[in-house]
Amino acid sequence: MLDKTYDAASVEPRISERWEEAGAFKAGVGSAPGAETFTIVIPPPNVTGSLHMGHALNNTLQDVMIRFERMRGKNVLWQPGMDHAGIATQMVVERQLTERQMHRRDLGREKFVDKVWEWKEESGGTILKQLKRLGASCDWSRERFTMDEGLSKAVIEVFVALYKEGLIYKDKRLVNWDPKLLTAISDVEVEQVEVKGNLWHFRYPIDGALFDPEDSSTFITVATTRPETMLGDTGVAVHPEDDRYRHLIGKHVILPIVGRRIPVVADEYSDPEKGTGAVKITPAHDFNDFEVGKRHGLRLVNVMAADASIAILENEDFMEGLEPTEMQRALWQRLQGLDRFEARRQIVALMEEDGYLAKTEPHIHSVPHGDRGGVPIEPFLTDQWYVDAKKLAGPAIEAVRAGRTVFVPKNWEKTYFDWMENIQPWCISRQLWWGHQIPAWYGPDGQVFVEQDEETALEEAIQHYIALEGPWKAWVEDKLENFAPGEILTRDEDVLDTWFSSALWPFSTLGWPEKTKELATYYPTSVLVTGFDIIFYWVARMMMMGLHFTGNEPFHTVYVHALVRDKNGAKMSKSKGNVIDPLDLIDKYGADALRFTLAIMAAQGRDVKLDPARVAGYRNFGTKLWNATRFAQMNGMAHDASFRPEQAKLAINRWILTELTRAGRTITESITSYRFNEAAGAAYRFVWSLFCDWYLELLKPVFAGEDEAAKAEARACVAHVLDETYKLLHPMMPFMTEELWALTGGEGGRDELLALTPWPKPSFEDETAAADINWLVDLVSGIRSVRSEMNVPPSAVAPLIAVGALDTTRERLARHAPAIRRLARVGEVGFAGEAPKGSAQLVVAEATFCLPLGDLIDLEAEVLRLEKEVARTKGEIDRLEKKLGNEKFVANAPEEIVAAEREKLTEFTEAKSRLEAALARVRKAA
Repeated sequence: MLDKTYDAASVEPRISERWEEAGAFKAGVGSAPGAETFTIVIPPPNVTGSLHMGHALNNTLQDVMIRFERMRGKNVLWQPGMDHAGIATQMVVERQLTERQMHRRDLGREKFVDKVWEWKEESGGTILKQLKRLGASCDWSRERFTMDEGLSKAVIEVFVALYKEGLIYKDKRLVNWDPKLLTAISDVEVEQVEVKGNLWHFRYPIDGALFDPEDSSTFITVATTRPETMLGDTGVAVHPEDDRYRHLIGKHVILPIVGRRIPVVADEYSDPEKGTGAVKITPAHDFNDFEVGKRHGLRLVNVMAADASIAILENEDFMEGLEPTEMQRALWQRLQGLDRFEARRQIVALMEEDGYLAKTEPHIHSVPHGDRGGVPIEPFLTDQWYVDAKKLAGPAIEAVRAGRTVFVPKNWEKTYFDWMENIQPWCISRQLWWGHQIPAWYGPDGQVFVEQDEETALEEAIQHYIALEGPWKAWVEDKLENFAPGEILTRDEDVLDTWFSSALWPFSTLGWPEKTKELATYYPTSVLVTGFDIIFYWVARMMMMGLHFTGNEPFHTVYVHALVRDKNGAKMSKSKGNVIDPLDLIDKYGADALRFTLAIMAAQGRDVKLDPARVAGYRNFGTKLWNATRFAQMNGMAHDASFRPEQAKLAINRWILTELTRAGRTITESITSYRFNEAAGAAYRFVWSLFCDWYLELLKPVFAGEDEAAKAEARACVAHVLDETYKLLHPMMPFMTEELWALTGGEGGRDELLALTPWPKPSFEDETAAADINWLVDLVSGIRSVRSEMNVPPSAVAPLIAVGALDTTRERLARHAPAIRRLARVGEVGFAGEAPKGSAQLVVAEATFCLPLGDLIDLEAEVLRLEKEVARTKGEIDRLEKKLGNEKFVANAPEEIVAAEREKLTEFTEAKSRLEAALARVRKAA
């Protein structure tokens, strides 16, 4: 007999251990030779990470599919692993060194990397343990890491191959630069932060005119939020159709403080409606300005050092073409080395002193910050390594257009195409020590040699310099004769962007570049489950790399799930204090409750609004199944090996077996079409409503009766249905179902794991039995609703009169009368030609069923009560419609508040419909 309550905290670790000991999740386990494969590669979490709600949703949905397909007999692999998270991991270890008053440069590169590996072995990878707590059924024996030996080999192979194909190159371009971490970062590592700043309006004197701040014909006014970058201005842009400035196009202005003569150019980037309509162009310090500069041939002048301090003295780009006076040099000296924000203050003051500051306006705007360093990033002009993403994107675009890879929901294909068709060169170098060091070596003249190892690069370098003849040939021969070969080449210090190694994940984890059995078996993978926010950064890159190096798309389906938000629809963030920790919910309610909640709320294209109360509710769903199993046990549930659904005689058994088939079909179809919410919803309706509320209730008279054959059939049927139910629920609630499966197999339990049990293929359907019992369910449910709507006291009993009943209904009423009286709390069941006065009515099939309530409730008082409720509800609807019709409220109120008000409007509108239906019913009865 089951314990009275299910204790998730004690059961889940024990079940996990049992799965692990049995090797239940190893690749191919339980499948027959030649079975169809089903592969998912886990989106590799950061080695520094811990489980958050996005991970919980993402991995729950993957696990639902993995467990489902494993039970369907496929050769399944769920490939786990972690990302080395270059910046995040280096920050963790550097922080530890700082606590010991050390810096990584005190250790040197090699020893620092050793320290990172030590940290990884001791403290990294916590998230994988947390995923096990969630129930993730990965093949943990195959765990990979983007810095392990095999994946590192793949990374180097890909870099060298792309370089030799001309698809990797070095270039000087603008990058997102983190001046705190001193490295380039990707767009995904940049977050927009709204700040209260200023918009400064500066007057730039027109070349050849005598500057007079009172005479607007002697200057053009530009507006900027970053005065410190003006030192690098090389142009001013105006819209070609802006009449205010048309006469200045082609002329020049003099850049204050600097004295540089810069052109006024016509470019549609300048918006006549914004600021002054004239825009200062600083190509080396703004991404948009960089593009404007390219269109008009403007110079790039970088005026900052790597730490974002001002660096103009000894700066050839800055000094080119300038002949400064002693006063100007002194002024530049004053700015040299200043932090960018202090330089901003000083420049504004200098501009004001000389009459160049027209006005200052408060200005709230978004400023990009590095998500790790936490400081504003700088668009920074540096030499970096790039991938020619444009060429690689072509086949990846075509693969989706041709339908070889599809997005679910399909609307995400547009996002993919929009980005891929306008793709920019991919910056892949990072100024870090932790990561895959770029396999490039430089000779003394700057010549680069890219090979898989230094020995090969050196051989190439020697051949190169000897072939040059002259001084370089003599130099290299001298080096080889008198010095160590290591003095000839210097290795590039940069490492590769973490996304570079992640892009290879679907095939590198399977052993590529070696032609492994795993690669031949499991690649291409089946489906990728991911959030929409990394379609650009990961999905697109995997598509490009997979196609280029294997000739096949890495997956045939990309399922894009939505965000998990708080119950009000707000995005979770630490600053808002609304972050929900999945581990807290697992501790409180169990992993199954959290998983089922996420699955049933995972409707395609709709964000998950997570309320912990919902998790508590779905824990109650598990409790309901547990208690139903105990009830069945107490009533002699017994497995009968000879039980066959088609041989069942009782209509109630044939009905539940039919509904089991229907539920199984819906769950199967829903999982295979990525409608996880519909799969969970079908399971919930079958278990809670049909099985527990109706089937077990209708079986009570059978269990209490004298018909031993009926009892035996009921006990065998309930055991069979429960077994099949555990299987159908297993992908969503693996722990409890595995426990129930083990404990309900008769004496001694069952040795075989539910996780490796074949998926149900129920095919029994009896339309007659289903129609019969569903009629009974509809009738009783309808009567209960009427009683509730009309405030009939629970103890009150009214007769049930059928009007217009045909023979089938009359026969059903006679046969089911005891159940109807017991379940619907009605008295005698009879027939009439017309509805008795003062009766509430409902229609089921062809008949109208009447409940004479005149003697049980005050119908007139009930009319008044319902009228008041309708009026109150209408008032709430009017109030909400007025509020939501206010454009100012919708535009300015927080997104989650607007969403909550819209939800209230929907709820009140639905309530009004129900109340009006009830009112119509009572009026008719009165």
